Amino acid sequence: MAPVVFLLLLLQMSGSAHGKCFCQVTGELDDCACDVETIDGFNNEQLFPKLQTLLESDYFRFYKVNLNKPCPFWTANSHCGLRDCAVKPCSPNEVPEGIRSSPHEKYSAEANEEQLDECEKEKHLGAVDVSLSEETREALLDWSKHDDEAERFCVVDDEESPDSRYVDLLLNPERYTGYKGPEAWQIWNSIYEENCFKPFTIKRPLIPSSFQSSSGSEARTFYSWLEGQCVEKRAFYRLISGLHASINIHLSSQYLLDDSWYKRKWGHNVSEFRQRFDSDLTVGEGPKRLRNLYFLYLIELRALAKVLPFFKQPSFRLYTGRTEEDQKHKELLLDILQLARSVYKPKEN
Repeated sequence: MAPVVFLLLLLQMSGSAHGKCFCQVTGELDDCACDVETIDGFNNEQLFPKLQTLLESDYFRFYKVNLNKPCPFWTANSHCGLRDCAVKPCSPNEVPEGIRSSPHEKYSAEANEEQLDECEKEKHLGAVDVSLSEETREALLDWSKHDDEAERFCVVDDEESPDSRYVDLLLNPERYTGYKGPEAWQIWNSIYEENCFKPFTIKRPLIPSSFQSSSGSEARTFYSWLEGQCVEKRAFYRLISGLHASINIHLSSQYLLDDSWYKRKWGHNVSEFRQRFDSDLTVGEGPKRLRNLYFLYLIELRALAKVLPFFKQPSFRLYTGRTEEDQKHKELLLDILQLARSVYKPKEN
């Protein structure tokens, strides 16, 4: 839910920039029946305060990840550009025992029995002939190997890996790391080029320095092409762009402004923010990026509204081993999801 949190920081950053960037992001959003002002009011007055409280709870602040897992796509230098950007794992005694326990220990016997009953019903209702010939089995193994190793379509986090460690997200906030240059642009170029359905002859503006040299011609060509695509393809691009905008707002908001032996100061870097979002410095590209952040926000709210029935089940628990605290945070989670759902209810006349 990074876009949810950083819509508020977007207001703070643009305020520091005398409103030059943000004042251009207003009114209705393309492909949406909603406007920027309504989203701001809903997020800042209703959703953000509750979400911030939930994210500070133990269940959400501790995250298990393998920090030593190599990049599966190309050889990369994983070292940060700043000495303070490295992620600091937790020691075992810092993580609540309930979170560290194995999954089958986190739920009551009653909940497990309910889930088994449901699985058994589905098994009988969806029973099919699953027998395969030896030839078919070999073919499926080849397909699986191709999908999992050659294409690397999806790399799943391995929480059970012995190299996985818990990280406290409150002590390791998303911020500027000093990671920049060719490797950083290689990552974003790959993300855009492989997920935006566009021909290679259409150039998409990305690197800030390219705007001065192209005088906006590449941007105009790209958006002319994008407007001719179906709504699904436009939406997919806007989701990626919105995620990119969110990350850029993170690093601009939490930037190492002063790094000396006697003082280390983090704060808003307005120049960094303007370089990425100012209309003049990006030949009109910046405000489009910000609007895509709002678009991503709405899609996330829609996803949360859809998943509400699952989280309302009695068998679902936010398990840390502290019964009262877990129940309180589940109620807060459901409250947030109900808020997300309320955005999509038709207004009464």
